Amino acid sequence: MQNDQLSVHDPDWDAVLALLPPPTPPPASLADARDIWRNVILPLVRSNNEPLLPKESEYRVEDHQIPVEGGQITLRSLIPTPSSTADRKYPLLYFMHGGGRYLWWVYGTIDLDDFFLRAICVEFQIVVVNVEYRLAPEFPFPTPIDDAYAGLKWAAEHASLFSASLAKGFIVSGTSAGANLATVLAHRARDDPFFKDSRISGQLLQIPSTVHPGAYPEEYKAELNSYATLGDPRILDKRAMDDCYGGYPESPSKYGAPPSDPECSPLLYPSHVGVAPAYIQVCGADALRDEALLYERLLREDGVQTKMDVYVAPLGFHHLHRAYCISSDTQG
Repeated sequence: MQNDQLSVHDPDWDAVLALLPPPTPPPASLADARDIWRNVILPLVRSNNEPLLPKESEYRVEDHQIPVEGGQITLRSLIPTPSSTADRKYPLLYFMHGGGRYLWWVYGTIDLDDFFLRAICVEFQIVVVNVEYRLAPEFPFPTPIDDAYAGLKWAAEHASLFSASLAKGFIVSGTSAGANLATVLAHRARDDPFFKDSRISGQLLQIPSTVHPGAYPEEYKAELNSYATLGDPRILDKRAMDDCYGGYPESPSKYGAPPSDPECSPLLYPSHVGVAPAYIQVCGADALRDEALLYERLLREDGVQTKMDVYVAPLGFHHLHRAYCISSDTQG
């Protein structure tokens, strides 16, 4: 089957997976699932990234409360502070955390990637703005997108506040569901006169979700096999995603995005011409692998410059060794 050669595990990853506990039944409620994120996943992610933290003197952290429709959200800025270049200006990376994939934007927090982003802020001397968009189902589609887009505009207008210069680089980025948001923001910004003089210069998409399984285009169905055949029940597979998608009474299957809406499934935009160049990271054994590969191809066919790396790894590698992947590949 097409792309099957990409799903072979590296022996080192097989050894890591062998240490995982057996699969467990899905949480009984969305509240229980969020508790697992807060009390299990978040501490694990932070402990894995803590050894990579730079010295506190090498960067500063500032939280900003910005108004959005119906409330406010937090933008956390991470700003390099090298002692020898006090007046230096930096590129800006606008980042959106993951959380939910096809349970659209229901998990996650600004703290999920905080340690990782502090490390790359200093290593690459880049300003990072991390957005705490509001979550569904309390704030259903398109609120998470609208929040992230409002934050993007605010960051662009206040770049000098972060010691950033958009002329040096203005990148939208995210992981999983956050990467989905990044693709949508890149398309919105392409068509918005607001960004005429502050254009997005790049997209960094980590394990992106790009098309809802209920909206696969007929002409591409033969290429989209990984959702049904890949994944790991101890991490995430089709059964778990299907259970989550329809299993909670309060899930976004009731309140969420229409699968065929391009702002839910960005692969379905009628044209990708003119969006910013994209660097895409894909896991070879991830259930959502094939849609990321197809999305990259469609971008190229519409004249968008792309670079893609496929890792011999399952979903979850980005939380375990993600810093290594970013460090090695963005320099390439």
